[in-house]
Amino acid sequence: MNLSLSVRIAEAFDNKERSNLPFPEILALARKYGFRAVCMRASVAGVHTPVEVVRDLRRQLDEAGLRVSMVTGDFAVPSNNDSGPDLLRYIRPHLDLATELKATLIRVCMKREEDIYWAQRAADEAAERGIRLAHQSHIASLFEVPENALKTLRAVGRSNFGLIYEPANWFICGQAYGAEILKQFEPYLFNVYVQNHRVRPQGASPLQSWTKGEIRVDHIGIWEAGGVDYPAVLRALKNLKYTGYVTVHQAFAGVMPVEEAVRRSAEYLKQFLS
Repeated sequence: MNLSLSVRIAEAFDNKERSNLPFPEILALARKYGFRAVCMRASVAGVHTPVEVVRDLRRQLDEAGLRVSMVTGDFAVPSNNDSGPDLLRYIRPHLDLATELKATLIRVCMKREEDIYWAQRAADEAAERGIRLAHQSHIASLFEVPENALKTLRAVGRSNFGLIYEPANWFICGQAYGAEILKQFEPYLFNVYVQNHRVRPQGASPLQSWTKGEIRVDHIGIWEAGGVDYPAVLRALKNLKYTGYVTVHQAFAGVMPVEEAVRRSAEYLKQFLS
């Protein structure tokens, strides 16, 4: 397993369109704390970004010796809104972006059964370029609960279409997310996101789910108790001999200083990845 740092660490939880740190500072943090890659989002570079800017970002990544673990090319996908699945109907700009960034994985969004057909078409086009597509285990999507996530992956039925395993979303919906669940998803396990929430009726952030309605959470570090059982999750990944990226995906702006969050996240994860 290798560590990846999402540029989301410099976003506020409720604003996915703006990074609060210049990209060179994110790269410096990634290098300082031993990350091998950066997970790129549209707050830094997306399908709306001029190609010359994207190429300059790639140059900076090369100079820093860092890869791009995954690309999220627009704002609708991470916002998980009704426009989220639109990229499946026109995947080419996202493939172009991934190619410029030398990335081989793109995050997508699916909300309705009809999205399955378009996911198949998008996966076929991506396969021509050696690129994979993946969907996060995310609330208010076809992947909100493990049973439906597995059903959807089987329905898409493409070897280059898989899962971004992110246990916090399943945890807050009261779903099982541990070793037994992971075994079922082993053939589809393309990426791992780590972030953490504590469910509390008076939690600072309201989230809307399909299975439980509004869920209120507080954002906590992956090293803190009261949320996801990360020791169990990381042991399960190790037992499965997972060799992909583990990405620190949490939005820390407004929660704690970004560098402190990156340092503590890296120190915590390295205990389990060695």
